[in-house]
Amino acid sequence: MGRGTIEKLGAIQQGELSATENVQQALDRIKKLDKKIKAFIELNPNALAEAEAVDCKLKRGEHMGKLAGLTIGIKSNINVKGLRATCASRTLENYVSPYDAEVIRRVRDAGGIIVGMNNMDEFACGSSGETSSFGPTDNPVAPGHIPGGSSSGSAAAIAAGMCDICLGTDTGGAIRNPASHCGVVGIRPTQGLVPAHGLIELAVSFDQIGPLAPDVYGAALMLETIAGHNPKECTSLDSPSVNYSDKLGIGIENIRVGTSSKFSELTDSAVMGVIDGAVEKLHDLGAEVVEVELPNLEKSLSAYYVIMFAEFFSATRKFDGRKYGRRIEEVCGDEVLRRITCGDYISRKDQHDRHYKRALQVRTLMRREFGEALNKVDVIVGPTVPKLPHQLGTKLSPAEMYAYDYLTSPINLAGICAGTVKAGEASGIPVGLQVQGKVLGEETVLRVMRALEAVK
Repeated sequence: MGRGTIEKLGAIQQGELSATENVQQALDRIKKLDKKIKAFIELNPNALAEAEAVDCKLKRGEHMGKLAGLTIGIKSNINVKGLRATCASRTLENYVSPYDAEVIRRVRDAGGIIVGMNNMDEFACGSSGETSSFGPTDNPVAPGHIPGGSSSGSAAAIAAGMCDICLGTDTGGAIRNPASHCGVVGIRPTQGLVPAHGLIELAVSFDQIGPLAPDVYGAALMLETIAGHNPKECTSLDSPSVNYSDKLGIGIENIRVGTSSKFSELTDSAVMGVIDGAVEKLHDLGAEVVEVELPNLEKSLSAYYVIMFAEFFSATRKFDGRKYGRRIEEVCGDEVLRRITCGDYISRKDQHDRHYKRALQVRTLMRREFGEALNKVDVIVGPTVPKLPHQLGTKLSPAEMYAYDYLTSPINLAGICAGTVKAGEASGIPVGLQVQGKVLGEETVLRVMRALEAVK
């Protein structure tokens, strides 16, 4: 994969590699590989000019931000001024963003150079990367298999070395799922830690913007760049500025790591074997491994989908063809239409208590169960997805597809943070360890992820 993030930054800062050269290398690699992989929907025509501006500032000795000269890919449901935010849908295929999302403003202020908009499952409705109206994304490290979704293009772009860091979104596992399948690092931050301004939502109470990177340092660097309070958002946590990247090498001696028997009950044995090996490595590094109870974990998936369906239906009512592109029901794919139809049904007055209210009760239950478990340990570790990625084009039922979210969606229900780091491989395909932390527990999550990454 070439240089790690810290080495790349060092080369840029020391003048060994210019920002312009870094961008040109990324564009050349995209041109060479992306016809097959389809990680990008659109490239930024101003990327080289923006890189030249960064180089000029560096030569003048001006203070530059943490991402100075790095190439950044953006999932196509985040607004970037002058580029299309299509959500990989024909509904918005001609929608050019008139403004920068808050996270984009922070990336630009830090010197990051946006190279383009990443492919994704249409309106983030998918777990495979196959529902995009611009074609499915291939998995660069397991060709012919799905990369995972819905941040499919973001994970694939990192895995293929097309850019240094990407921004994805995670509603029920959409950063962690593709990070696991593509063997990269992904972080789902605590609900409200990262501003949502400028995100075209799937389910507003679950959505979180977060980083995907080739290593833990890159993910930590991006997260500390985009995290922090936004006074314009009522759901934004009043959190201070954070610094994760300087604390990754502290080690994990005396860290209490929780595991649960529920994970093995829901996970294929081939995947679980890799995860068990990773837990043993954490123990060898000094962590104390503790069994925790998550007795109702299997109830999370259905509750998550009920709430998400209802919120997605509400979110899509603005796509009526009058202001934003075409009417969504007339041009969307099957999975988007399925979720709209289900959300319409669940939102009806006579069905609200029967479905939505019960799902909210499960959400409260998950918050309590994870809270109790995390009072006993510092993090909980387990598999990210319960099975290996299927081959592109395989016909799965909705239930089979939704099962990819079995182990990630509980985190979104609980509102806590989690990250994925490569634990090993099964049948030559990456398997990611999911490290789950407390509310605002990102520092500890990243430390544990880095500790495992360092012993590979």
